[in-house]
Amino acid sequence: MAHTELRRPIRSVFAAGNASVSAEAVAPAGLGDLPRWNLADLYSGMDAAELADDLKRAADAAKVFETRWKGKLEEETRQARGGDLDAAMRDYENLEELIGRIVSYAGLMYAGDTSDPKRAKLYGDVQEKMTDASAHLLFFTLELNAIDDSLVDAAMESNAGFGRYRPWIVDLRRDKPYQLEDRVEQLFHEKSVTGRGAWNRLFDETMTALRFEIDGEQLSLEPALNCLQDTEPARRQKAAEVLSETFKSNLRTFTLITNTLAKDKEISDRWRGFKDIADSRHLANRVERKVVDALTEAVQDACPRLSHRYYSMKARWLGMDQMNHWDRNAPLPETPKSTIVWSDARQTVLDAYAGFAPEMADIAKRFFDRGWIDAPVRPGKAPGAFAHPTVPSVHPYVLLNYQGKPRDVMTLAHELGHGVHQVLAGDQGALMASTPLTLAETASVFGEMLTFRSLLDKTDDRRERKAMLAQKAEDMINTVVRQVAFYQFERKVHTERRNGELTSDQIGEFWLEVQASSLGPAIKLNPGYEAFWTYIPHFIHSPFYVYAYAFGDCLVNSLYAVYQNAESGFQEKYFDMLKAGGTKHHSELLAPFGLDASDPSFWLKGLSVVENLIDELETLDA
Repeated sequence: MAHTELRRPIRSVFAAGNASVSAEAVAPAGLGDLPRWNLADLYSGMDAAELADDLKRAADAAKVFETRWKGKLEEETRQARGGDLDAAMRDYENLEELIGRIVSYAGLMYAGDTSDPKRAKLYGDVQEKMTDASAHLLFFTLELNAIDDSLVDAAMESNAGFGRYRPWIVDLRRDKPYQLEDRVEQLFHEKSVTGRGAWNRLFDETMTALRFEIDGEQLSLEPALNCLQDTEPARRQKAAEVLSETFKSNLRTFTLITNTLAKDKEISDRWRGFKDIADSRHLANRVERKVVDALTEAVQDACPRLSHRYYSMKARWLGMDQMNHWDRNAPLPETPKSTIVWSDARQTVLDAYAGFAPEMADIAKRFFDRGWIDAPVRPGKAPGAFAHPTVPSVHPYVLLNYQGKPRDVMTLAHELGHGVHQVLAGDQGALMASTPLTLAETASVFGEMLTFRSLLDKTDDRRERKAMLAQKAEDMINTVVRQVAFYQFERKVHTERRNGELTSDQIGEFWLEVQASSLGPAIKLNPGYEAFWTYIPHFIHSPFYVYAYAFGDCLVNSLYAVYQNAESGFQEKYFDMLKAGGTKHHSELLAPFGLDASDPSFWLKGLSVVENLIDELETLDA
């Protein structure tokens, strides 16, 4: 990986995943035997000798690597047949693999219970030690980018081992215009632990410690948010009021975190020469600004046809002229109220995957059979749901907070899609397996779509079909419209932060402005909703990440349309796309399907799928 500000070598398990957070002591009854993950494939325990040995080995090997190669890469490049650059690349990749394994273990242990001081200490200590170790590797990417491109090209042609890393090297060059002097890069890297990393950790530990008293129960965030989907309006209102009250009582902390991280980003962007506040994210995602602008413009233009129209219909279904903000995710009267046990959720997803390709189901089945999933709700458990790839020599792990809701089944399908993608891309190795965030959501959203379509095809009952279509429309609105609104909110925050520190009221006003525009007049934003920006972890961990969800959803909608119309061969092309990992640009990956994300009409195709769902709902409602 390149230097920390452009592509972080120290991985965080909290960088991605669904936006719900935290867990509760007692999960709903009747869910069956929920699995907990077994992290022994990484290390046997926090006090394991092999973990201590690897920590020392990583620190020592990084210094040896620096001594062996620092200041010598250009000389190696000029030698016949590219010198020993292939050996340098292998050593670098092996170190990235080792550091990634250690950091993944510490992060996953911490995610299992962020309130445990021993786990928190392990996580903090590992972050510090591996940041120190990787500081000795910083020179490698900086030196490579300082060598004349023609020399590097010639070395890749003459040295097959070095040439194997061509996609990574070409990708690295895109960072070149924003690369700083070596000692500045090292300073940015080493101070990340006490800077951005520390503020991220403060957010995590503050959020998971919050408790919300609803009807005499002390709930953490995710179960409290889950009350907004309750069938009883009074309970939804109570939950919204308690959530707001608790958020507002912690508003100073969250405002300080947001101001500090936005300023930290502005400093980095200014030093590196990024012109737009989101350009560093676009660079990391390997997507052009004009493509993201076309996506956001298309979504904003479509809001009246999508979210505004849908929520107007839903208000009518619920017997309201205007819904309160706490009614946005309320279940319809037609929604089945039974709890979905874990075994049924498992079979539902595996059957849907198998219907597409048996190989896909076989990979997903490993997650259930081999202890790669942590599903129960419990105190201190970390943000929402994610699939963490760890390192190619091991396998991914999936974290859920499963509560037996239909949306939980879709979340399972989503995260297993990530997991399958990560397994298939693993053959690319530690440097090239990782997929840019814009395409990282492809397999997850595609997995959701397969599961939804499988369930819908089995449903003949008109009322049940309406409930399923409505829920899918809501999920897609949440993924596309809501995430683009989040992106616009972040743009307002980061733009205005350049003029000085923001007050809580200012941030709240930005939040209400973009929410009102995206949700439409059918939803009333009541007092208290202005504080709901505080709980979204993506704003903290991965600024401007959120548009990747909309990108992925619209992309998958177009991809799924190709699949439905394809006579044969789609599955093979799909698996080739996943196996490519980070070795190809989105234009190369989509070309075999006849898709082009740089074409504005591409986004209209994706959005039309959501519009068609709402059209069908109107037909069922007639």
